[in-house]
Amino acid sequence: MQDTNAATPSAADAASIAAFLERIWSEDGLADRTLEAYRRDLEALAGWLAARGRNLGTARREDLSAFQGHRPVAVRTMARRQSAFRRYYAFRVRDEPGFDDPTLLIERPKMPRSLPKALAEREIESLLDAPDVSSTLGLRDRAMLELMYASGLRVSELVELPLAALNPRQGVLRITGKGGKDRLVPVGEMALERIEAYLADARPVLAKGRQPVALFLSNRGAGMTRQMFWTLVKRHALKVGIQPKRISPHVLRHSFATHLLNHGADLRALQMLLGHSSLSTTQIYTLVAREGLKRLHAQHHPRG
Repeated sequence: MQDTNAATPSAADAASIAAFLERIWSEDGLADRTLEAYRRDLEALAGWLAARGRNLGTARREDLSAFQGHRPVAVRTMARRQSAFRRYYAFRVRDEPGFDDPTLLIERPKMPRSLPKALAEREIESLLDAPDVSSTLGLRDRAMLELMYASGLRVSELVELPLAALNPRQGVLRITGKGGKDRLVPVGEMALERIEAYLADARPVLAKGRQPVALFLSNRGAGMTRQMFWTLVKRHALKVGIQPKRISPHVLRHSFATHLLNHGADLRALQMLLGHSSLSTTQIYTLVAREGLKRLHAQHHPRG
């Protein structure tokens, strides 16, 4: 929805936003989706300020607070906006000596802590067994589900995976994750078997004589999309009685992490496997594992 209380950002603000995005892209390698979100947030602020005769360079703390309050948004959206504003003004402070940062005294929103959802191991087994491996698409689906669970990939990493990223002899994948950072992740014997079956019997059929870059292909011979993978996950989940609200492609990644911790994995190793830049991001899974142990105790202990 267009903000009727906003104007077009000034040319100076537009140039400043572009320079900021170029800087953080080159220095931090942020994902395109993050850069686009930051651009929208900063342009919205600049337009709102322009309608009031101000600009990003003259904005005060009161202006930023008023902008945040003029149209209520979800807490996560507010937090992302504040992240964009803080990084932008840190960029201005670094490049312009004496510049006053209007974000310094703005209180950060309190984010609700939601635990990642994970399926039980028996549910994962049922889901992995759901595809009909006597069919071409069934072979592909089984390989994708097995790999997603075996390696804890992000959905975007899975569907964008090039064929060249797989090293079957060593049983590893080279993954390019957030920020363009590479990591090596093990595939696992069962997942590797399913991938090799897909490569031998399904991918050549889907490729239709071409040489596509992507490892996993649609029935049109092109790479898969996030939406395609979500559709097949939901279809196979329904087949084995898992309700759609409990399943998403990311749930497989959460299940990978939770099950590894339940079986004694080291938190630092899990951080490397998941490609988290901060250990604090990985630590949320210790809470998931702890909640699972509480439920197990309550269900089976005589005084639970």
